Amino acid sequence: MTWSTGCSGFVAGLLIAVVTAPVGVSGAVFLLPVQLSVLGVPSPAVTPTNLLYNVVAGPGALIRYARNGGLTGPLTTRLVLGTLPGVVVGAVVRVFVVPGPGIFRALVAVLLLPLGLWLCLRTVRPPRRDADAARQHPSGPSVTVLAVAVGVVGGIYGIGGGSILGPILVGLGLPVAMVAPAALAATFLTSVVGATTYALLSLTTTGPIAPDWFLGLACGLGGLLGGYLGAHLQPRLPETALRLLLGGLATGVGLLYAVQAVS
Repeated sequence: MTWSTGCSGFVAGLLIAVVTAPVGVSGAVFLLPVQLSVLGVPSPAVTPTNLLYNVVAGPGALIRYARNGGLTGPLTTRLVLGTLPGVVVGAVVRVFVVPGPGIFRALVAVLLLPLGLWLCLRTVRPPRRDADAARQHPSGPSVTVLAVAVGVVGGIYGIGGGSILGPILVGLGLPVAMVAPAALAATFLTSVVGATTYALLSLTTTGPIAPDWFLGLACGLGGLLGGYLGAHLQPRLPETALRLLLGGLATGVGLLYAVQAVS
């Protein structure tokens, strides 16, 4: 891995995190196609490399949100308790069941494309007030179950889960200002566990399974700076703009992966 590749990874991580951190997404889901198609990281090593990016980049936004008190509350605890065991299962599935990049991209497209469109539609044309009020506070057990499922998916994709949890929870009526810090906290902690799991699996399994440490650190340092700046911008953006941004990000990456899967 050359220094020019590392610099490209740093810039990519910085720019992506600035845009995604305000809505609770680490940016790893957008970094994946860059690593696969531009930086040439092999599969499945791209997944733990992306998780390493989350580990390094995560504290940037989290420090800013912690200063604003955004990390307190039960939502963060429920998401973390669900995603931590899920990401371990997802890592094992990624290594032994879904190693090919074609299937990997197709699964991302199938998941994120309808999710993003759904959130954009709910933002532009919200449901009736009485129906919306009933969805304002999803139950604690349902959030934990959702977090387990998303943890598995995040372990497979190397995205930590925030890009999936964010659109779902915001679509159910929770405000972005509440969801974003909790989703990023869950992403950071599950990425620590996920990256460690991949590193351990690489000791007993052949093939490119261990993360690309140099590139993951380079991208993560860019994300560290970009995440702090993005979290700083969040209070200055209206809720509708944040919801549309989150839905647009999910839709955009779903389309990108759909094109790559069929090409």
